[in-house]
Amino acid sequence: MRKKLILILFILATSPILAQNDNLWKTLAKVEIEKKLDETLNFEVDFPTFSEEVKKLDGQTIELKGWMIPLEELQGESYFVLSSLPFANCFFCGGAGPETVAEVFASDKIKYTDKRITVRGKLKINADDPMKLMYILQEAEIVD
Repeated sequence: MRKKLILILFILATSPILAQNDNLWKTLAKVEIEKKLDETLNFEVDFPTFSEEVKKLDGQTIELKGWMIPLEELQGESYFVLSSLPFANCFFCGGAGPETVAEVFASDKIKYTDKRITVRGKLKINADDPMKLMYILQEAEIVD
């Protein structure tokens, strides 16, 4: 019995899927933002420098809890933005930073909700494309 328990704990600890973790947003906040002139766009944009802890998550399957940003043109689609904060406090409307939101590309269409949801997907960190958010969840799905 004890060996079985140790095996289960080992599998959970080494699983590529991180447990549902409200603190994962805190980990994703470990990024330095520098404003630089983008010569193509001809204005200053945010360029992130990710901590080693964040870099280790690149390509990993993770779960994030948050709120869908209610963009009417995106509701019910397979693309949306997830915010760690409610709509009134989010990056686009409040004063939060760009590390508090993630682009979500879902495997299937997802109906909009104003309730907090958990999303599982493969994390891609983006340090190069100023037209995209810093965090992108690919192959995402809603977790019950």
